[in-house]
Amino acid sequence: MLPQPDEAWRQTHLGRLLGHASRRFDERVLSLMAHNVDVPLALSNLAARAQVGAAHVHVTRHLALDGSRLTDLAQRAGMTKQAMGDLVTQCEAWGLVVRKPDPLDARARLVTFTDTGLAWLRAFRDAVQQAEDEFRAEVGKDVATVVALGLEAYAGPAA
Repeated sequence: MLPQPDEAWRQTHLGRLLGHASRRFDERVLSLMAHNVDVPLALSNLAARAQVGAAHVHVTRHLALDGSRLTDLAQRAGMTKQAMGDLVTQCEAWGLVVRKPDPLDARARLVTFTDTGLAWLRAFRDAVQQAEDEFRAEVGKDVATVVALGLEAYAGPAA
């Protein structure tokens, strides 16, 4: 009979811990946004019912304030153009973004925030700040600083 391999590493390796931490952080951000009075009611209801997820946050995180082409947005988010197109279509239906002609290329279209989308972005910024403050309070300022520095170094210049 072969000895049983140690299985604990599968539950505690760095990638798994980073994934859990990232999901916890994003869930907290969306929860805060669901209860933010500055978020339009329809959007906060979507967030409260988990209809807006971490994937939709890719649009919020990566869309340039002056607009982005879908291919650039997808590339920055590390997604396929088709998957990003589906997210943009949902965000467009919710009134967060619009697609309009690119003034530099008549064949291309730009995805831009609407006024509602900009309000969502401000709420996202506030929720991220609060979630970061809660992280610092939970693990301590020194640990939070080391984690942030380590993640910045690990993520590299593409982050």
